Amino acid sequence: MQTVSKLCRPHRPKRCMAAASVGNRAPPHGGGASGGVLSSASDDDGGGSQARCASSLEKGWPVAFSSVTRFPETRRDDVVDVLHGRSIADPYRWLEDPDSAETADWVKRQNEFTAAYLESLPDRPWFLETMQRVMRQPRAGVPFKRAEHYFVSRNDGTQNQDVIFVASSLQELLTGGRVLVDPNTFSPDGTSSLTSLTVSGNGLLVAHGISEAGSDWTAFRLLSLASGDEVDDALIQTKFSEAEWLPDHRSYVYTYFDHEGHPDGTQTAALSGPKLRVHRVGESQDHDELIMEFPENDQLMFWAEMTDDDRYLVVSIVEGTENKNRLWVYPIISGERSEFDTPIKIIDEAVAEFTLAGSNATTLYLRTDLQAEAGRLVAVDLESFGDSGQVRWQEVVAESEDTLLDARAAGDGFVLVYLADAQPRVVRVSLDGLLTQDVGVAGGAVVGLNARRGDGEAFLGLSSVTSPTHSYLIETSSAAVTSLADLVQPADDAFAAPQTVMERRTAISKDGTPVPYFLIASADADWTGPQPTLLYGYGGFKIPVLADYRPGWSGWLAAGGLLVIANLRGGGEFGTAWYEAGRLARKQNVFDDYIAVAEHLKQTGVTTTQQLALHGRSNGGLLVGAALTQRPDLAAAALPAVGVLDLLRFHLFTIGAAWISDYGNPDDPGQFAQALAYSPLHNVRHGSSYPATLVLTSDHDDRVVPLHSHKFTAALQHAQTGDQPILTRIEVSTGHGIGKPTFLMAAEWADLLAFAAHQTGLRP
Repeated sequence: MQTVSKLCRPHRPKRCMAAASVGNRAPPHGGGASGGVLSSASDDDGGGSQARCASSLEKGWPVAFSSVTRFPETRRDDVVDVLHGRSIADPYRWLEDPDSAETADWVKRQNEFTAAYLESLPDRPWFLETMQRVMRQPRAGVPFKRAEHYFVSRNDGTQNQDVIFVASSLQELLTGGRVLVDPNTFSPDGTSSLTSLTVSGNGLLVAHGISEAGSDWTAFRLLSLASGDEVDDALIQTKFSEAEWLPDHRSYVYTYFDHEGHPDGTQTAALSGPKLRVHRVGESQDHDELIMEFPENDQLMFWAEMTDDDRYLVVSIVEGTENKNRLWVYPIISGERSEFDTPIKIIDEAVAEFTLAGSNATTLYLRTDLQAEAGRLVAVDLESFGDSGQVRWQEVVAESEDTLLDARAAGDGFVLVYLADAQPRVVRVSLDGLLTQDVGVAGGAVVGLNARRGDGEAFLGLSSVTSPTHSYLIETSSAAVTSLADLVQPADDAFAAPQTVMERRTAISKDGTPVPYFLIASADADWTGPQPTLLYGYGGFKIPVLADYRPGWSGWLAAGGLLVIANLRGGGEFGTAWYEAGRLARKQNVFDDYIAVAEHLKQTGVTTTQQLALHGRSNGGLLVGAALTQRPDLAAAALPAVGVLDLLRFHLFTIGAAWISDYGNPDDPGQFAQALAYSPLHNVRHGSSYPATLVLTSDHDDRVVPLHSHKFTAALQHAQTGDQPILTRIEVSTGHGIGKPTFLMAAEWADLLAFAAHQTGLRP
């Protein structure tokens, strides 16, 4: 089951059930007076946004704001840091404390101001009703099989959280199955969620992770698979981890971070280095055994995965969110308690990416980009390595023109997922790689692939722009495919998503690089002239951005808007070189690509500046913030959500230092200068006219902490001399996106779309 986005976890999960959750999966993220660089304009002269008011007709505000349009007051302090010889003002440093009474009051006043504006938008009721109908669609995730049982997550459309069902046969699962875990019982307000679920090999125990209010912190609890009753055991606190069961069926491996008290998601302190531990069921967490830690480098992260035959524990060791890793293999010593032999360090220098695809006796199969930018499948024999100390790679599947996104052992071969021009292609290959068969499925993105060596059944899930997960059964011996549409029972009043048409188009970036994008519209959309358009992008951490499902896309398209999904450098759509071209000193390429797509849309008559809205989440929030500050004239509206917006201090909070892989280290003089050049907070210019902006964040986001959005909002409001609103929407008791209740997702998307529609002239 997928537990966290790539912004924190670079290696793919072993099993995927989370596709039933229809929230944004992300995933896993450019000076100026009001934002930071000290200059004469940084003096608070009493002007700017906080002294403005005008009529609604003059300023374009909704009627409800006809008398006063003053932004809420935000105190500015004389905080100045001297960094690498540069004086950097940080007047809103006090907003970094989420627990202070002053910050809480600021959040309350900003939310009240924003709510009044949004409630006055004439089409907000339509968007709210539409998004509620979208979220009421019944849906199911991708099944997985373990210990001769079948599991799937479902939501009947009325539930805030997806429910886990189990059955002893696939047919039983299709007709219903038994409720194993119902996260809707975790909390009265529906904000506690399931983050992971794993099953012991003997089918007796289930470990599941629970997150409160969307925090990355989770707590493991145990259940009896047979009865569903809770099993008495220590409450295990963890982050970015699932319970990886060992062959004794009474122990599991997990990642541990030191912490004090009960972590609730509002803590902002930087994480300590992780420890890989073994928990023995029935023992205290204080007695958990240490497998691995690197106290000399607290940026090293690691994730453990058992091979399907339970012979080896394979541990990936990666610095932050780098896309290259070391690989250590621990032979398992069988017995009443599983123990570990000396690790086999087959990859002890991070020179490329290596991901476990499967095993056969002493042979490991790995997906890698070593000497293959688009990826290939290789094998290594552990006994031979142990004898010689030299890695002898055997190529199983050579690099192709398409990007190898995933590879899993399935039956007596493998199922491979490729991206062909950012669109999925699925194939089955034999163990030796000589026999290849296409798997006849189509969709915008593969959202789950669950398979095991020796098993005749594999499960694949795909989504499209307006359709959540559709699962398929793959017969691993023949690549025959059977639709599992019966996993979902449609509701009588189900939302009818619009039929869509999609084109692939290409813009040319500033340096001449072609930048492809998807242009998507309702099949009956008006194409007679420029139309209101929502431009979405991400561009980072080697995450591919595809034409996949997000609930809001259906609402926007149903209203008649056009949707554009850009494939920017820094992403994973086109292999390692494409990713490398959009990080560190080359990060500006990502913003140039995004701007080029926006300009191409206008040059080709798709839209106009007045009809264009920009949107991105997390690293995509940084993208929108950079585009907004570099090109305030680019669009009519900007919607950065849970964005990394302070590039000089991101590494000081929670997991932020892990992102140095993409953003660089602000403590390094050269990389500081690079980050300062595009950091959105530090490039807000006093006296500028910014487009209508809605900054979205959550008070329990302990991945991209809300201080980024708070400080950026305050800086924009202070600097704004234009006519357009600068607002922030701060959700309470939710985090970066994981586990957000359906009623909150519907409301958030409704507000986002209503705001974008109002600014771009879209009328449903």
